Amino acid sequence: MTDVSEILVHWYAGRSLSTISTSLGVDRKTIRKYLAPAIAAGMAPGGPPVSAPEWAALIAWWFPALSDTRLRQVTWGQFDGRRDWIVAQLQAGVTAATIHQRLRDEHGVVASVASFRRWLSATVPGEALVSRVTVLGPPGVPGEAAQVDWGLMGTWTDPAGGKRHRVWAFVMVLAFSRLMFTRPVLVMDQAAWTACHVAAFAYFGGVPARLVIDNLKTGVDKPDLYDPKLNRAYAEMAAHYGVLIDPARAIHPKDKPRVERPMPYVRDSFWRGRDFISLAAMQSAAVTWCTNVANARSSRALDGASPRAVFDAGEAARLTPLPARAFELAVWSVSKVGPDIHVKVGRTLYSVPFEHIGERVSIRATATTVQIFDQRNQLIATHIAAPMGKVTDMAHYPPEKIAFSMRTPVWCRAQAAIIGPACKNVIGELMAVNALYRLRQAQGVIRLADKYGPVRLEKACQVALDAGDPAYRTIKGLLAAGLENTDQDEPGGTGDGGAAAHLHGADMLFAPALFTLSQTVAPTVNASDNHRDHRGDER
Repeated sequence: MTDVSEILVHWYAGRSLSTISTSLGVDRKTIRKYLAPAIAAGMAPGGPPVSAPEWAALIAWWFPALSDTRLRQVTWGQFDGRRDWIVAQLQAGVTAATIHQRLRDEHGVVASVASFRRWLSATVPGEALVSRVTVLGPPGVPGEAAQVDWGLMGTWTDPAGGKRHRVWAFVMVLAFSRLMFTRPVLVMDQAAWTACHVAAFAYFGGVPARLVIDNLKTGVDKPDLYDPKLNRAYAEMAAHYGVLIDPARAIHPKDKPRVERPMPYVRDSFWRGRDFISLAAMQSAAVTWCTNVANARSSRALDGASPRAVFDAGEAARLTPLPARAFELAVWSVSKVGPDIHVKVGRTLYSVPFEHIGERVSIRATATTVQIFDQRNQLIATHIAAPMGKVTDMAHYPPEKIAFSMRTPVWCRAQAAIIGPACKNVIGELMAVNALYRLRQAQGVIRLADKYGPVRLEKACQVALDAGDPAYRTIKGLLAAGLENTDQDEPGGTGDGGAAAHLHGADMLFAPALFTLSQTVAPTVNASDNHRDHRGDER
């Protein structure tokens, strides 16, 4: 009745429907509804004065439902029985409109949302709304804090390739001056997150003492109210700049209102209705917009001053100076060492010492190097960064697994020099033309020393050189037959090295006249027999 009385008083004073609607916040159709009985009764604006009791009596006559408490009792009775549930919903932060929707859909309440709001105002004590009260934070200390957040801007079609991308905006706002930095990105990964911080500090020309962030994975690995575990790459960046990371509570956007509230403004003022030819042009335009628009506008929170003016006057000098050494962007990851002793970083495989097979290792990757740490945070491998492929340090393999593959031409020459001059000359001739193609022969010659000893190998190499055939097969045959010893004066020696009777010795072996097929396969003749054995006939 009070509201209807107010409508009638304004109308009777000569105010138009539009003015009454704007002043009281009531729709003009509703105003006409309550003015209709007065107009029908012949009343007109500017008539004889009407007192409040007279208006109340007229309204009770025209609209009996407003004064009939029985109707209100029936409607409000639907809410009274669910009072405890409604209070619990209010304390959980649920809005009145949502509570009414749940009452209607889940509890069968048919009363209007307006009736529910009137019931709340009349019956719910203020204690039920305590949790919804917003307390203004302190004005802040210059250089003390900055607040950080991501925000989705929309989609963008790259003119170069025609591909559509979702564009996210990184926003950092200094809590005292409201100075803002914005950087659009296409991917919200660890590298982009860290690079945006570096760019923001460069834009501000300094570093605040504290950063208030969300509990996102690029910043916080394990959220906790008292002891959050920071992402390793993010913690490294914070240590470099000397800034404290202070994650906000989960699902509490009011912990960082300085950056939450400007997000719609950034989306509307900077992003909507604009075209960009590239991501670089988009990021450059964002810096220009921050300088000329966002940070130059007057702010009611700053008593009409601009964020740039407040920053220059009281906050710029309070920021921590930027470090003399530029921050090296690094991405940390965790990987398991496979049986091939490699871990994957991006599109590249990097080797790890074989002792760490099956372990989970931490990897720090920069633009130039890749460092791998074990579970005790000890550095176990360092590689030059590669865009793709496989980077292997052969020293990471077990020695016995790569012993043969590590015997390079240089190694063969060095080992041959140790064995003796003849062996050195043999290896030199083998390596003289197409060393890689004949590397296996050279390795095979050196390996013969393991079985026959370096002394015998040296002698066999000399015999092969004298015969003009320094090949692996020749030297191996000499050693197998014991024909490497050409000294006839050695005790018990006949020049054949004690070879079996069917071998002819070194002199006979290399005599050109003896290398005929008929002599090599000639049948054995027994002086006492006048016939050939069966095997001789077959040969």
